[in-house]
Amino acid sequence: MNRSHRLGIAPLAALAAGTLVIAACGNSGSGSSGALQASAPGVTTKTITIGSHQPLTGIAAPGYDEIAPASNAYFQYVNAHGGVYGRKIIYKYLNDQYNSSITTTDVRQLILQDKVFAIFNGLGTPTHLAVAPFINAEKVPDLFVASGCACWNATSTLPETFGWQINYIREGKLLGNYIESHFKGDKIAYFYQNDEFGQDGVKGLSYEIPASQVVAKEPYNVAASNPAGEVGTLTAALKASKAQVVVAFAVPAFMALLRLSELSLGYSPTLVSSDVGSDPITLTGLLNSFAKKSGSFGAGLIQGIITDSYLPSLGSAGDSWIKLFTKIHDQYIPKLPMDGNVLYGMSVAYTFVQALFKAGKNPTRQDLVNAVNGGLPQGVSVAPYAYSGSDHDGMTGAYMAEVKNGVLVALGPTQVTDNSPTGPVTTDSTAQPPAPANGIP
Repeated sequence: MNRSHRLGIAPLAALAAGTLVIAACGNSGSGSSGALQASAPGVTTKTITIGSHQPLTGIAAPGYDEIAPASNAYFQYVNAHGGVYGRKIIYKYLNDQYNSSITTTDVRQLILQDKVFAIFNGLGTPTHLAVAPFINAEKVPDLFVASGCACWNATSTLPETFGWQINYIREGKLLGNYIESHFKGDKIAYFYQNDEFGQDGVKGLSYEIPASQVVAKEPYNVAASNPAGEVGTLTAALKASKAQVVVAFAVPAFMALLRLSELSLGYSPTLVSSDVGSDPITLTGLLNSFAKKSGSFGAGLIQGIITDSYLPSLGSAGDSWIKLFTKIHDQYIPKLPMDGNVLYGMSVAYTFVQALFKAGKNPTRQDLVNAVNGGLPQGVSVAPYAYSGSDHDGMTGAYMAEVKNGVLVALGPTQVTDNSPTGPVTTDSTAQPPAPANGIP
């Protein structure tokens, strides 16, 4: 992966300071009849300004530093095709380094100084948990958090906050259901981030996998001073447990360290990964970078990883969504790899534009929240959204996949489930709509 190749273990262990502000630009023009008004903070007659916190440097940066530029590329595309009712979207994203104290400073700046209309796609479970109460106290729309924590579905305490991707409990259930069906009786171990991200994933796994099969649970600290050393110790414990299947809820850097530690110990279990840590291009780049290798080394180590996905596969070159986003990528951000992180960034930006159009020509902040509460069309998601006034979860399902020759290959149809211990995992019969011909919702 182009950006990950530059990142070794030492730079990842130290968090560097830095702030980036990028504004989208383009041509306004389309809209309905009637005068545009400055209807809310961040909304003028010509622009809509939104903000975000993103890990542009630090342990979570590899791959994830592409998400905001990819979202911005889609916004630029929208701006160049008339904007949202004639307004251009300006996207300001600040570097929080995946550090909650910096997130707090960044978000206060965006809301109190920059007066953004909404917070969009703030990335990270621990980081966004640090600011969600403040965002809600300020009554600022907090849309489509870049995290699958079930905690975003808290309509009584966080009424402005909405998830987007499948939450980790649901995802854990889908992975667990697959494991129980295909590895019945095998010894299972969990490797997971020791916060709500990993804990929610393990909760979902536990709903589907009998406790008698689970022989080890090894949590890691994402802020460890020596990530490689910590993962090496945990991997040795996984090997000692004789687990035949290791399930990981880990960010990409820790997924790569896990795979390298397995290799060094001669340990080769079946590796099952949350979507969070399984993008093939990102992992390949990290593995090559950490091991100081090149060529096919990293690609060989990820072959056969089992995962899930809630977006179309980049391996489906004929898919209308992949065609659309590849075209935008090639025009606006050609220096970035066309990988799963870029696909994610453009996809969530598309959903945000859906919500903006639904909020109306002169939206207030409450109009935007009401628009999502009223439900959104499925769009690029492979499964329906859960959105309602009483449910702020995002996607309700995903499909199981395997990494083959650098892309995700589906292992079956899209499946949906809920957050409960007994809710069934069922096949989704909803057909995913094609991308609109002009790429605009």
